[in-house]
Amino acid sequence: MSEQELTFRDRPINMNEKGGRKWIYAKKPSGLWFTRRTVFSWFLLLFFVSVPFIRVNGHPFILLDISSRKFIIFGAIFWAQDTFILALLMLSFVLFIILFTVTFGRIFCGWACPQTIFLEMVFRKIEYLIEGDYRKRYKLDNSPWTTEKIFKKTLKHSIFILIAIAMTNTFLMWFIGSEKWLKLVSEPISQNLAGFSIMLFISAIFYWIYSYFREQICTMVCPYGRMQGVLLDSKSIVVSYDYKRGEPRGAHSKGDCIDCHQCITVCPTGIDIRNGTQLECVNCTACIDQCNKIMLITNKPPGLIRFDSEEGIKNGHKTIWNARNRAYSFVLLILFSFFVYTLVSRPVVETSILRTPGLLYQENENNTISNVYNIKIVNKTHDELPLEIKLLSHKGEIKMAGKSMAVKDQGLYESTFILFIPKDELKGDNTKVEFGIFSNDKIIETVKTTFVGPTSN
Repeated sequence: MSEQELTFRDRPINMNEKGGRKWIYAKKPSGLWFTRRTVFSWFLLLFFVSVPFIRVNGHPFILLDISSRKFIIFGAIFWAQDTFILALLMLSFVLFIILFTVTFGRIFCGWACPQTIFLEMVFRKIEYLIEGDYRKRYKLDNSPWTTEKIFKKTLKHSIFILIAIAMTNTFLMWFIGSEKWLKLVSEPISQNLAGFSIMLFISAIFYWIYSYFREQICTMVCPYGRMQGVLLDSKSIVVSYDYKRGEPRGAHSKGDCIDCHQCITVCPTGIDIRNGTQLECVNCTACIDQCNKIMLITNKPPGLIRFDSEEGIKNGHKTIWNARNRAYSFVLLILFSFFVYTLVSRPVVETSILRTPGLLYQENENNTISNVYNIKIVNKTHDELPLEIKLLSHKGEIKMAGKSMAVKDQGLYESTFILFIPKDELKGDNTKVEFGIFSNDKIIETVKTTFVGPTSN
């Protein structure tokens, strides 16, 4: 048994026996699964770059404006007052990830994680193009500094820096919008020195991750891989080696595995999938493609390494459903249904009416009592709304400060008004009153607050 087979669980695969960094030189992958993953990755990259420019009725498709506490997700606006709805959405997303992991393992990491997509489909491809495949890159990195090496390294890292800056600016547009970003880049740097410095700092982090840290994000930093230990079970579908068919290994043995180590050379995290499921495996399927090529050459059926479960390899169990993922699915369905209900049923405006602090009631000559209120209305739609406020619970009169109550799309309306209520309408010194907010003579929200008056005898 080799030294790697004896010690593969003693330390991270990209660390040597002295605790130093061991660089992984992965062979350039190719094959059916890699083609599928490439197409899917380019779709996600296009989505990432294009989303800030997509408009729905003139408004952003997705905008995560943290500074203004406004979020637009698939065209729907969420404000700070909608924290509960956003929490439901986040919980649904987390539960979906858990359900997906229980069923299909760490496939998200290899197919949809931005870290993997940018590393494998952008930075790694540029590296292959400039420095060549794994043997050439290993030879180049371990050779003396020559004119060719300086040129290739300078060219590669210059492109990496430019891509890191482009990534940062695209990432920024998700949070401030493309219009504000275009305005910022058209202004002199001196007017936005702090923002420019932050952009350079984040770009430097991206450059460091994709030029140096690389797969260590997946194997040493990301907690998702460690979640597999509690989420996976024997029926989870993961990239698996069929040990029943492959063992014993060797070119002249009875097993189908000829021990060529091609599945190891192509792995971006450097693991040996024949050792079983490991946290470093991101289910990228590179080993499946490479093994299938060897099976074709040796006239053996493909699928020695494939998407399957431990139960499937051992007993031929094919169904992905079990009690655990059925339970997760049921909870997810309830949670997401509640999210949809709260989203559909939420009012189009969010109104708060509070008595003006520090002011008492006023007794008037016409036998009425008056209170002063502050009103704040947030418009959660993409349309300008003409509004009107009416008292629903009592007879009374409202005098607004200002003539109109029009609220711009995604806008905020703030004002003050005085409420007059006849004394005989009041039953005590603290009366509950209810207001209706109307738009085009249609009630869209009701708001309750208190009205104070003199103590009744």
